[in-house]
Amino acid sequence: MRNLFYLLTFVIVAPITLVTSLFSLNALARANSSENIVYQAQPSQEKISAFTAPRYGSRVYAALPGTIGQVAGVATAKDARIEITKQYLEKYNSPLLGYEEKIIEESDKKSLDFRLLTAIAQQESNLCKKIPSESYNCWGWGIHSKGTLRFNSFGEAIEEVSRGLREEYFNKGFGETPEEIMKKWVPHSPEGSWAKGVNQFILEME
Repeated sequence: MRNLFYLLTFVIVAPITLVTSLFSLNALARANSSENIVYQAQPSQEKISAFTAPRYGSRVYAALPGTIGQVAGVATAKDARIEITKQYLEKYNSPLLGYEEKIIEESDKKSLDFRLLTAIAQQESNLCKKIPSESYNCWGWGIHSKGTLRFNSFGEAIEEVSRGLREEYFNKGFGETPEEIMKKWVPHSPEGSWAKGVNQFILEME
């Protein structure tokens, strides 16, 4: 009699257990599939260029943290841009080293690509290594036949050049690309070499 009871119990419970297990596995598989769809990267429909869309990874500066934006001990996107700029200035032994935070701060205030000021400084003065003595003018800003515009510090120069780029170039239709900036900055650049150089230096800071 006891054996019959065990047999009946097995016959009833086993199918229920099997069906429940299959249902749970199916639900889990559906959940994983949905999660993959939610987190799948979506292709951008916006037309972007290396100049207008700064990236926070770097093929040159591999020491950057691999993850951006987590709470503890990991750089934010802004910190990554500072680090990219710092390492670029270090690589070329630039006198601007130490002003990377100022460069990012002023670029953000004026809504400029964070790499633009550094790229122009590289094109104009080899990152401030070839400038008039004590002028702090790494960008060739205000240079004309009567002399060179001088600043009291690199910080003041960064503020003035970023303001000038925003107000005199971007706001007046000369800021879409380095080629557009060149039309006003140095309109007689041979074969567009100025813009080519700025583009190249921007790409080096990806």
